[in-house]
Amino acid sequence: RGDGAGLAERGGKMASTAAGKQRIPKVAKVKNKAPAEVQITAEQLLREAKERELELLPPPPQQKITDVEELNDYKLRKRKTFEDNIRKNRTVISNWIKYAQWEESLKEIQRARSIYERALDVDYRNVTLWLKYAEMEMKNRQVNHARNIWDRAITTLPRVNQFWYKYTYMEEMLGNVAGSRQVFERWMEWQPEEQAWHSYINFELRYKEVDRARTIYERYILFTLLVIVHPDVKNWIKYARFEEKHSYFAHARKVYERAVEFFGEEHMDEHLYVAFAKFEENQKEFERVRVIYKYALDRIPKQEAQNLFKNYTIFEKKFGDRRGIEDIIVSKRRFQYEEEVKANPHNYDAWFDYLRLVESDTDAETVREVYERAIANVPPIQEKRHWKRYIYLWINYALYEELEAKASKRTRQVYQACIELIPHKKFTFAKIWLLYAQFEIRQKNLPLARRALGTSIGKCPKNKLFKGYIELELQLREFDRCRKLYEKFLEFAPENCTSWIKFAELETILGDIDRARAIYELAIGQPRLDMPEVLWKSYIDFEIEQEEYEKTRNLYRRLLQRTQHVKVWISFAQFELSAGREESLSRCRQIYEEANKAMRNCEEKEERVMLLESWRNFEEEFGTDTTKERIDKLMPEKIKKRRKLQAEDGSDAGWEEYYDYIFPEDTANQPNLKLLAMAKLWKKQQQESEAAEMDPDKDIDESQS
Repeated sequence: RGDGAGLAERGGKMASTAAGKQRIPKVAKVKNKAPAEVQITAEQLLREAKERELELLPPPPQQKITDVEELNDYKLRKRKTFEDNIRKNRTVISNWIKYAQWEESLKEIQRARSIYERALDVDYRNVTLWLKYAEMEMKNRQVNHARNIWDRAITTLPRVNQFWYKYTYMEEMLGNVAGSRQVFERWMEWQPEEQAWHSYINFELRYKEVDRARTIYERYILFTLLVIVHPDVKNWIKYARFEEKHSYFAHARKVYERAVEFFGEEHMDEHLYVAFAKFEENQKEFERVRVIYKYALDRIPKQEAQNLFKNYTIFEKKFGDRRGIEDIIVSKRRFQYEEEVKANPHNYDAWFDYLRLVESDTDAETVREVYERAIANVPPIQEKRHWKRYIYLWINYALYEELEAKASKRTRQVYQACIELIPHKKFTFAKIWLLYAQFEIRQKNLPLARRALGTSIGKCPKNKLFKGYIELELQLREFDRCRKLYEKFLEFAPENCTSWIKFAELETILGDIDRARAIYELAIGQPRLDMPEVLWKSYIDFEIEQEEYEKTRNLYRRLLQRTQHVKVWISFAQFELSAGREESLSRCRQIYEEANKAMRNCEEKEERVMLLESWRNFEEEFGTDTTKERIDKLMPEKIKKRRKLQAEDGSDAGWEEYYDYIFPEDTANQPNLKLLAMAKLWKKQQQESEAAEMDPDKDIDESQS
């Protein structure tokens, strides 16, 4: 036991000594840890490896088969490879096809047929597989085998049209027309798409079987009626053209008529009517063509009938008269206007154009219908600016009924309906009231005209209504009514100077001068007037016409108490000059003197200059040398000055020059005049001294002389 412990102890020491003697490998230290200049990515490594694999692959050796054993060995190896590929993935049909085509290349038809059958067991829905199988049989002239395969294909996959096309083509190439027709019949039982039917029809036409082709067309049309929800127009057109091509014109017309009846007015198509019209045109049935086009244009929307319009226009240019061409143009424009008013019923300009067109070419009922549609589009907002164009629809409607249709009763109804429609509490249209009154007068119904105008003044008084009513009564020589109307008018608008003047002129014409003067006095006494200067001028002219010069002077004095305008002074002076008396010149000069004194404190110096110029013209014509010299001394001096400008924000905007007038009479300006004269004298002396310095010889000569 002790020896074992010792051995163990010695073994442990030897192990430790061996471990101590074992050297640890040194790790190489990298001196340059900077990245390499050319970096290589993992993607680059993989790409290079792939490229080198392709480079290193040696080309397959060219094998030459010299005897049967080598050939059988080669076939065995190839078949084993194909079978291995199929075993790995049975669903890859390309492997089966390659296998079968290889066997076919070796003329092993039976083996190839066996491979195709095995492939069909795997995926019988693969179209390519069936096609390759059948093509192999046809290529090798195995007709019955090919028929068998096509029968199996169309039975298994009847919705694959390619099988049917190939099958019928094969039978036709073999000259088996009956067999091909039988295949087509089997195909038609599946109710295929449109092209299949046309293929069947073309097949029959190739063999001159027109009756059979017609029967197929009928079956197809019946099929579209029963099965297809939205049948296509082109199928009917093809059927009709088929009949036309084979000179069955009655049958073709019947087909077109059936198509029109079938589609009705809900699914109208311009292509059908264009084809129908061209067919009738070829048959020289021009009236039928015109009826077809008009029928279609009346029912098809404008945006869907562009081609129809174009063909109709061409037809009328070829076979129609001038009236027919005009009808086309009018019809086209009507469609355009209809689309515009449908898009925006409140586009009143479009309605005006539409109505103008309709009035020129249609009957009264159609025009009334369009007018009623137009006036039904009442502006949605009760603001006058939105009603200004709309109201002319009513006016044109009423004028049409009166002047064109000669229906006075309907005209009255139009006017009354329009008046009821307008919201008179918010706004009104004086034109409507006046037109209605004038219409009643033309109908010799004066009480209704007066009632209408009276109602208008009571509901919504306006200056234009008063003026129109007064003018009507003046034409009727009803002066008492005119006076009453003027009184009402002036109560409504006392600030209207024109009304006061017209009222006074009426009394003047009637010879009642005192009433006219009283009206003028009332007018100038109003606190507010829109054109007071016109009123005062009219009053003054009135007194001058009556040769009441003292009253005219009093009027001028009263006017000057209210305003000191220069035109009033000049007019006053001109009046005194035109009075025609001996003292007229002195009175006129006195007026000028007063005006000059009154306008000394006027800020508008241009007005004072205007007065002095008028005075100078007067003195030049009627004055003496003394008065002329005096007025010349009163004339101001025009000088140029500068003043500082300021912008809206208060900053400096520079300087501007302007002209000012200095009047000799203004004593406040005398020091400035003296200063100005001294400045001019100093400037003159400076110029003379500068000239002397520039020419000293001239100064010596002058001193010697």
